[in-house]
Amino acid sequence: MKVSVIIPALNEEKTLPEVLERLSRLPLDMEIIVVDDGSTDATPALLEEWRQRLPELLVLRRETPQGKGLAIRWALEHATGDIIAIQDADCEYRPEDLVRLVEPIEQGRAKVVYGSRFLGSIERMMPLNWLVNRLLSWLATLLYGQRITDEATAYKLFHKSVLEQMHLQCKRFEFCPEVTAKTRRLGYKILELPISYKARTTAEGKKIRWWDGVIALWTLCRYFVTPRKRL
Repeated sequence: MKVSVIIPALNEEKTLPEVLERLSRLPLDMEIIVVDDGSTDATPALLEEWRQRLPELLVLRRETPQGKGLAIRWALEHATGDIIAIQDADCEYRPEDLVRLVEPIEQGRAKVVYGSRFLGSIERMMPLNWLVNRLLSWLATLLYGQRITDEATAYKLFHKSVLEQMHLQCKRFEFCPEVTAKTRRLGYKILELPISYKARTTAEGKKIRWWDGVIALWTLCRYFVTPRKRL
């Protein structure tokens, strides 16, 4: 199966080249879609260079930042793969883990696969972030009838047919709770596999903030009561 790897990027000149380099070495039939969400650093220039090197790379650019969720939704309009994988532009996640995460979908054992940091290894995660992640996982488990250990993981993979059933409305980081809620409401089981994770700090470029956690909690609750026909 062909894999569409979607990478939302905002001012990631320090880490994006490494991510692209490591992705390019993976033994996957793959297209890479980078959405430059209004970067003001060297990200646009770097992407232009990489576009010459990687024929499988598609670059989409916005002039002003509009958010991770909107970036993913835009990329989905251009994705041609059978499997959709979300990849952050930083180096918190290991691209090499994608090979294992793709396998259950290729083999027909799952339609949705999450890479769970809490089943694998975690380095440098701040205590508040750890607490919010655990709270989100607990709430998702409580509301949606399946034990989920890492609801907020960035490594989410879907058979494209699953996402095609969703009317996504996310704009920022609420992409994660929205697709988790809708995946379960549509009756799909989420398969979790262990991954490695090394967090970065706000000073190093981490963009998610405490209020995004509040929005994520609200999003999980919101889609629990949303009529199925509006999912």
